Amino acid sequence: MMRLVDRREKPARAPRSLFLGPWLPMAGLALMMAGCGYSSDSLYRKNIRTVYVEMFQTKEFRRGIEFQLTEAVRKEIDRRTPYKNAPKEKADSVMSGEVLEWQETAIGHDHIAALPRDTAGTLVIRFRWQDMRTGKIIVEHPRLITTIQYVRPAGETIEQGRFDAVTKMARAVVDRMATDW
Repeated sequence: MMRLVDRREKPARAPRSLFLGPWLPMAGLALMMAGCGYSSDSLYRKNIRTVYVEMFQTKEFRRGIEFQLTEAVRKEIDRRTPYKNAPKEKADSVMSGEVLEWQETAIGHDHIAALPRDTAGTLVIRFRWQDMRTGKIIVEHPRLITTIQYVRPAGETIEQGRFDAVTKMARAVVDRMATDW
């Protein structure tokens, strides 16, 4: 059976790019106006300028961590935020907290000497940051946990482990001072 083919000329079609041409810049402009989640605003609150960090409290048997943590948070605020540390009477906001737990756990043992090789230190705190002018709580974390590892045979001591945990925790606290996206 033979098939008949229509050989009439079809009207010429305009290339697709001509149809997209005027719409493409408009679509780009619409996307730019809608935004994509990026902003040039600061990550920190503009209505807060000063912070007073109260001495962290502790019920932990091992003393000294609360002093280290308080000092580390103060330094981290100075280093990474636009906020300034201020006396309590002059501060816009106050941060308070408590060391809930410091725990050390042996991870790996040296089978010959029966001593721990790797040790993990876990620091658990709670903290609150409050605007003193309004009484509003800005940030509150009832349980913030950080864990570090240190290797005793390499000469790393418990004190070094605590220092590392406190430094890491201070960074975590200051990270939470940033505004929500």
